[in-house]
Amino acid sequence: MELNIARIGRAHGLKGEVSLDVRTDMPQVRLAVGERLTTRPQEAGPLTVSRLREASGKWFVTFDEVPDRTSAEALNSVELVVDVETSDEENAWYAHELAGLSAQLTDGTVVGKIVGLEHFPAQDALVLKEKNGTRTLIPFLERFVPTVDVEGGIVVITPPGGLLSTDVVNLLVSDETIGKSAQPTRELED
Repeated sequence: MELNIARIGRAHGLKGEVSLDVRTDMPQVRLAVGERLTTRPQEAGPLTVSRLREASGKWFVTFDEVPDRTSAEALNSVELVVDVETSDEENAWYAHELAGLSAQLTDGTVVGKIVGLEHFPAQDALVLKEKNGTRTLIPFLERFVPTVDVEGGIVVITPPGGLLSTDVVNLLVSDETIGKSAQPTRELED
């Protein structure tokens, strides 16, 4: 299975360097100098890493096959992928391992099937297709997803009230959400 480890961003400088949207916890390993990476689309590669650096939390890479800015600009939005089967980290899973797992509540009630994984700045979210077809994002945090059993084919979820479409009656709505200010307002005097 191909794992997307980074997406190439904009060209940086004149010598073929590009920025990366890194999607791996191990960029120094996956993008080490000398690594030959497969690309999506395939015609953009393969690419061989000649230099990797981090600056202010952003990653930049130079490839042997990319000599200048013009070549680097042509790579914008190309994905860098590697072949993997399963994650070798504890409590870490790849999206393809999670897709297809049955989603259950702690009491065993099946609420749907996991169809994907979305990456967000704060945390990842499981994409749940509920039994009624509704697409719901479940924050991939231990308090909402206490159990992932890939071999058993299940994910146990503990969603907050109202997150699932079938649980709308338990939705908690604050005054701020419905447009009422929590603070009393003063009328302006003439």
